[in-house]
Amino acid sequence: MIKKEELNLVKEWDKTFAKSEKVDHCKVTFVNRYGITLAADMYVPKDAEGKMPAIAVCGPFGAVKEQCSGLYAQTMAERGFVTIAFDPSFTGESGGNVRYMASPDINTEDFMAAVDFLSLCDKVDPERIGIIGICGWGGMAINTAALDTRVKATVASTMYDMTRVNAKGYFDSEDSEEQRYEKRKAMCAQRLADLRAGEYTLGGGVVDPLPEDAPFFVADYYDYYKTDRGYHARSLNSNGGWNVIGCESFMNQPILMYSNEIRSAVMVMHGDKAHSFYFGKEAYENMIDGNKYTENKELLVIPGAVHTDLYDGGSNNAIPFDKLQAFFEKYL
Repeated sequence: MIKKEELNLVKEWDKTFAKSEKVDHCKVTFVNRYGITLAADMYVPKDAEGKMPAIAVCGPFGAVKEQCSGLYAQTMAERGFVTIAFDPSFTGESGGNVRYMASPDINTEDFMAAVDFLSLCDKVDPERIGIIGICGWGGMAINTAALDTRVKATVASTMYDMTRVNAKGYFDSEDSEEQRYEKRKAMCAQRLADLRAGEYTLGGGVVDPLPEDAPFFVADYYDYYKTDRGYHARSLNSNGGWNVIGCESFMNQPILMYSNEIRSAVMVMHGDKAHSFYFGKEAYENMIDGNKYTENKELLVIPGAVHTDLYDGGSNNAIPFDKLQAFFEKYL
């Protein structure tokens, strides 16, 4: 049997959302193919019988399962699915050293390991497994769907393509060989500085205090991660952020190269007022370009919604859970 690390998991309810009386909740762990033990919250409908459809949820990038991925998971469990919300490698309650590193390969594997866990769970029908990725994990979810043929349905919510934003900057404003060279050079210098110091330097989470002239999307993140709305003590974005070199490898690795070969169902869900809308819109367009399986692909645009509205619904209950339920019921 593949050995798991003993993780010190919190027993009390410490989520940013209220506990539902319609589902049973427990902590579970599983191992990815790199030997990293991942921690997850499992939610099961109280009236569950037999083998059920299941969904693995993760994101946003730099968040923890006690924030919006857990909200999605609990809500979908209320609607008839076995669900897990998990912390990625090196973050939250999951294992992996050093902390606060990210990898397009390892993080895609994290989703696949979640599918492994659900496939072997006695409560789950292994032929009816889906995934939901939020923010930067939306891109990871699409990448997983392109690789993992066991995934029958995927939702990418308010997605980022983390390789694109690292290589090209926001809105592709740093898309030049010169700018990428300077970023690579700075990362290489930082590696040596960290080794000399004997510790990795954190890049800083969401800016605090919020500058008066902050761009809207920065204020949007602040409103979620730094307030009672979404703050969590284990969340990178709520606190010190990723290591400065934590996302270094993203600059050279486009994750959505083969998205137009996905045969399973995919729904890209995005608010049209989100600063990140271009990620979702273009990811959908690229996914159906030349794809022989377009009848089960959908771009769901949510009018008026900004990026973090799809984290917790915002002030307008913007997350279309009815449509999520209908999508997964159709394809699972």
